[in-house]
Amino acid sequence: MVSLSFFLRPNINPPISSAVECVFKNEGFPLSLYLILHQYDDEANRFGSGMARKGSVKRMSSASSPEPPMAKDEPMPDRWRRSQDHFTRFTELIKQELDDETQLVEERWKTWTKQRLILAGVALFDLSARPQGRFFGDDIIVFERQAGGRMPNHRFTPGDIVLISRSRPWGEKVVEGVVLDRGPTRIRVVVGERPRDVKKGGWRLDRGANRVAHDRMHEALTTFHSTEGEGGTVLRELILANVLDVNESAALPPDIRGRRTLRGPPPKIDHLNPSQQAAIHAGLDQRLTLIQGPPGTGKTYTAVHLLSILAQRGSGPLLATAESNVAVDNLLEGLLELGVKALRIGRPVKVREALREATLDAVLEHHPMQEELAFLQDEQRELRKALPSLKGKEKGLMHRDISINQKEIRRMEDTMTATVLNEAEVICATTIGCGHRLLQSRKFPIVLMDEATQASEPSSLVPIVKGCRQLVLVGDHQQLPPTVISRKAESGGLNRSLFERLIACGLNSMMLTTQYRMHPVLREFPSARFYENRLEDGCTPDERPPPAGFLWPDWDHPMAFIPVAGAEEVDEEGKSRSNRDEAGKVLGIVDALLAMGDITSDAIGVVAPYNGQVRLLSQLFDEAGGRESGQPYGGLEIKSVDGYQGREKDVIVFSTVRANDAGEVGFLSDYRRLNVAITRAKRGLIVLGHPTTLRHDPNWRAYLDWAEERGLFAWHMTNE
Repeated sequence: MVSLSFFLRPNINPPISSAVECVFKNEGFPLSLYLILHQYDDEANRFGSGMARKGSVKRMSSASSPEPPMAKDEPMPDRWRRSQDHFTRFTELIKQELDDETQLVEERWKTWTKQRLILAGVALFDLSARPQGRFFGDDIIVFERQAGGRMPNHRFTPGDIVLISRSRPWGEKVVEGVVLDRGPTRIRVVVGERPRDVKKGGWRLDRGANRVAHDRMHEALTTFHSTEGEGGTVLRELILANVLDVNESAALPPDIRGRRTLRGPPPKIDHLNPSQQAAIHAGLDQRLTLIQGPPGTGKTYTAVHLLSILAQRGSGPLLATAESNVAVDNLLEGLLELGVKALRIGRPVKVREALREATLDAVLEHHPMQEELAFLQDEQRELRKALPSLKGKEKGLMHRDISINQKEIRRMEDTMTATVLNEAEVICATTIGCGHRLLQSRKFPIVLMDEATQASEPSSLVPIVKGCRQLVLVGDHQQLPPTVISRKAESGGLNRSLFERLIACGLNSMMLTTQYRMHPVLREFPSARFYENRLEDGCTPDERPPPAGFLWPDWDHPMAFIPVAGAEEVDEEGKSRSNRDEAGKVLGIVDALLAMGDITSDAIGVVAPYNGQVRLLSQLFDEAGGRESGQPYGGLEIKSVDGYQGREKDVIVFSTVRANDAGEVGFLSDYRRLNVAITRAKRGLIVLGHPTTLRHDPNWRAYLDWAEERGLFAWHMTNE
């Protein structure tokens, strides 16, 4: 594989003044041991926001070398010799990501037409609103079209953060909410603060930037490099790869103190395959373990069993984390099935409905002190209600009573929360969610991160700096990297995960080698191309029969490539692409599969690399009957390749979109996107594309050559 190099060329900071240098020397430390938090403001030639503006200086590790700082146009290194360079580089990258994301949102607001925003699916207009009950203490607001009827196609999905405004979100007070669910005619949003006059007039919904993630990553970077306070991790030098031998250092036994009494007999892992068992033993014995899980090899299943053993040992408290809510929910579900006392941190609205009873909010609702707390809260409301009618001394006394009551309510809430957290064996949260104030003072000596290759390095540090002494990273660097919005931040290396960097440093990983998802033929190419032919089959062809309804070129080999002589189009968003010819064929293929009754629509996945094609396909299927429950295509999922990572379906229909005379394939050229797209299917894979265009890319050329040699080109479908 081609080795990627990443470059960054930010502005050079002004020199530190001699006065500041003098202060450092008077403290008794060389200047190289310090790092000024936040960058200088280049225009005003002064310190930026935060601690630096307040005159604070954070002491950094004395392990820093006296070498000159890294030039900012140098490639992103695998090993970090100087902690200052790591801190500075990633601080700049996450700031660039936030700035570009914010700029993108503001640019859409101020320069895009209403029609373009609607077609791009990033804003909804002319909505009526009404309250509809409560959701774990927060208000639910239902938004519908004022004119009635179906909502236009949009990209708001459950768990998304949305901004609620009247008409101009950049010039008025907005209310932030989280999408609870969506239907063909409405979208329900959970809000902490109900908008004023919610039932009156029209409303607008927009997708917004995530500043919370930036702030928590920056705080994690600061803690990671600080030698003050109780935060950070003893694994810092190993994580930076600033050690003589990374494998020798990683293999050292973890220094976990204060082990509790064993909880019952140790869980059995005899039913796991040899590679899964080896990975678990490594995760138990080493202080840093990488577990590589190619598609369908059960990496989350393995992670859950490892956590179960650690919980049984009394090694906790344990922190189980992942970049996405879906991945965290998968960990939580597996732990609960094994009888582990797992607790989910995060807003219940972002948690899978079947798992919401395991959230902190839900558990607190059933706490023994809840009745007493409710009594105090009712009393507080009555006191506040009576306050306006009082005067003079009586009003002052009432203010005192309200203040005392509020302190008691806070104390009781803190006590209840601490009790619930203390009783949990495993805390589950997203990487950014680990920075929640509820976990601020808590230490987690053992951290397991699933889907670790989807998390940027600063995001990974958020859970790690909570006192981590034993770290297990589970992922696959041959699948898609972290999602980064900013092109500059991406080219600077923000889309490179900690897992991938440690692999580049030579750290050995424990690979899971038995796959249980794909028909053996579907496993053949990705195993040879991306996994050194190491994948074995845990399922037989008889267990993955090709579905009827499609004329496979070879019935014993359920993969088909359909050549389509279409043409790609640039959509209204200006960046995405679509292909009407391929979209029409996808609809026909799905209809034929469903007509035979051998497979249901919820077992079919439609995948495309571009959101423009996803929107076009969604529109086609909605117009042809709809994808809601009870409709002809109920349960059919149409997503981007990135959206399907970690997912599987019986049949995958993949529209590649790109078709042009120049042979440009865009980000299809990322071999990891190809790997993810062709490894989602269990029983059958159907790929549509323009072979002449695709063959300009070496990985696609190899894939098409393999399919052609196997006789899997479906020429008979080209003109249908």
